[in-house]
Amino acid sequence: MKFRPTLQGPTLYTRPDLVRFRASVWDYYREYGRHDLPWRKNKDPYKILVSEVMLQQTQVPRVIEKYKEFLKAFPTVEVLARSNLADVLNVWSGMGYNRRAKYLRDAAIEIVNTYKGKVPRDVVSLRALPGIGPYTASAVLIFAFNIPDTLIETNVRSVFIHHFFGQHRVIPRKHRGQISVNSVDNYRDLTSVRTSVKGSKQVADRELLPYIEAAAQGQDPREWHWALMDYGSHLKKLHPNPSRASAHYMKQSKFEGSLRQVRGAILRELHRGEASIQDLPFEKGKIERALAGLTRDGMIENRKGKWNIG
Repeated sequence: MKFRPTLQGPTLYTRPDLVRFRASVWDYYREYGRHDLPWRKNKDPYKILVSEVMLQQTQVPRVIEKYKEFLKAFPTVEVLARSNLADVLNVWSGMGYNRRAKYLRDAAIEIVNTYKGKVPRDVVSLRALPGIGPYTASAVLIFAFNIPDTLIETNVRSVFIHHFFGQHRVIPRKHRGQISVNSVDNYRDLTSVRTSVKGSKQVADRELLPYIEAAAQGQDPREWHWALMDYGSHLKKLHPNPSRASAHYMKQSKFEGSLRQVRGAILRELHRGEASIQDLPFEKGKIERALAGLTRDGMIENRKGKWNIG
């Protein structure tokens, strides 16, 4: 099938470019791919969903053991749906972004009540689950069901920006019409054409989409995206993080002294059953904001003047 770009405008690569690009990704994956990651050893949609929620904003090494611990405590979606929120948060403790655990439990309840315990396999139903955004829905489709879909995250961005937007420089739109795919003989020429035009800017996902869609054609969805992610992780160790050139790049905020730290400390105190929240070593105003946020998120509640996990 001939590739048709999603966006209008010149296509700044040749088919040999794609062939060489795919070869680079697959060669690295075959030699160094993280084949032993626990969530890659099964295709259970529930376990894939758990892994994808855990991997949001959390590095792989931190997730591995917690993933095993979580599934030992909640081995099926039915068990998670019947669980007490306090128990779920207790097992989740140490992962950060605790509301992910609540959303995961809420999603499990919805899956049991609406889908008879079966994780849905269409993007609309997945997006309707609590806490499931575009990326997680696509990831479940691809990794649980091997259904083709467009998946964009930091490692994928790194790969395509590195290979197709050399040195993070992009041809300004006013110059793009001057360059046609026929004027490019190989990848090196393509890169030199891009970097020879003055001006650079951040790369938007919509500019990456034609490359992402073209490269994915004819590839096994599950394996291809595993390979992309592993290769992207590798590239970031060799070069300044290419995804920083993305228009969607966001540097994680400092944890020390943040509202996230206060929220986590409050939940740990409540797990121990201690009534010393106001004695935590944080500003009173920050503690009050954290309590208000946790209440809005449905994670804690005040019963007769005492805070409890809801």
